Amino acid sequence: MVFIWILVFIASLALTVKSADWLLEKSEKIGLALGISPFIVGVTIVAAGTSFPELISGFMAVWQGATEIVVANAIGSNIANILLVIGVSAVVARKIVVTKNLIDLDLPLLAISTGLALIVLWDRQVTMAEGIVLLVTYFIYLAYTMIHNESEDAAIKDTGDLPDIIPAVESKAKKKKDNAKKVGGKRPKINGMDLLMLALGIVGLFIGSKLMIDSVIALSALFNINPGLIAITAVALGTSLPELLVSVKAAMQGKAEIAIGNIFGSNVFNLLVVIGFPAIFKTLQVDDKTFLIGIPVVVIATLVFTISGISRRIHIWEGLMYLILYLLFIVKLFGIF
Repeated sequence: MVFIWILVFIASLALTVKSADWLLEKSEKIGLALGISPFIVGVTIVAAGTSFPELISGFMAVWQGATEIVVANAIGSNIANILLVIGVSAVVARKIVVTKNLIDLDLPLLAISTGLALIVLWDRQVTMAEGIVLLVTYFIYLAYTMIHNESEDAAIKDTGDLPDIIPAVESKAKKKKDNAKKVGGKRPKINGMDLLMLALGIVGLFIGSKLMIDSVIALSALFNINPGLIAITAVALGTSLPELLVSVKAAMQGKAEIAIGNIFGSNVFNLLVVIGFPAIFKTLQVDDKTFLIGIPVVVIATLVFTISGISRRIHIWEGLMYLILYLLFIVKLFGIF
C-alpha cells in the first residue's frame, strides 16, 4: 500500500508541474493574441505561473480539511527556492552577478513580504481577515512593480540608453514581442490546439493536485506523521522543480537576471497569494514543524539572500553555504540531530 501511494504521489506531482507548464505557455500566447501588453502578461501570468501548483494544491488541501499543508508547502517552497535553487545556480555558474534593478526593487519587496507573513503566522493560524490583507498587499506589490518598470522604461526612452540587463519577466515578454516583429508585427494567432492544451492544463492541474493531496494524507497516516512534514519537504521540493530547471539553465548560459529573477516573483506570490487566497475560505493552521523550524529557516534564508544581494554577487562558496543550510534544514525536520 505504501509503495502504491508513493507512486501516486510521484505521478501526481509530475502531472501537476507539467499541467502548470501547459497552462502558463498557452495563457501567455492567448493573452498576447488578445492584445494584452507583453509586459502585463509577464508580470502577471509569467510571474505567477510557476507557483500555480502550490496555489491549486493549497485549495485542494483546504477542501479536504488538511489546512496545515497550505502554509507548510508555501514556506517549504520559498526555502527550496532560495537555498536549493539559488545554491545550485551559484555553484553551476561559479558566480552570479545580480542586477541593480533587482536590488533596488525586488529584494526590499521580498523582505517586506516575508516580514508581513511572519506577523500573520505568529499566532499559528491564518484567518480570513489576514488572508485578505495578504492578497491586498500582493496587488499593491503588483501595481507598484508595474508602475516602477513603466517609469524605468520611459526614462530609458528619454535618454536613448538601452539597459545592459533586462529583468527576467521583461526578458521573456520582450522575446515574444521581438518574435512577433519578425513575422510582420502580427499578434500570435490562437488555434484549436492552443485552447485544447489550455483546457488540458487546467484539468491536469486540478486532477494532479487532488491526487497529490490524497497521497500526502494517506502517506502521513501510514507513516504516522503530520501531513505538513511531507508538504514542507517532498511537495515543496517537487513544486520548486520548475524554478530549479529554469534557474540552473539560465545560470549555465550566464543569464544571472533570469537565474534569480523568477525566484523573487515566485516567493512573493507564495507568501501573499498561496497562503492568503485559501485562507479566505477556511482558517489555516500551522503545524509544529513548520512553525518551529520552517518559519525561522525561511526568515534566515531571506536574510542571507538579502545580504548576498547587497553585494550584487553570489559566489560559488555562498552557493555551497546555501546548499549546506538546506541540507541541515531537511535533517533537522526529520529529527536526525
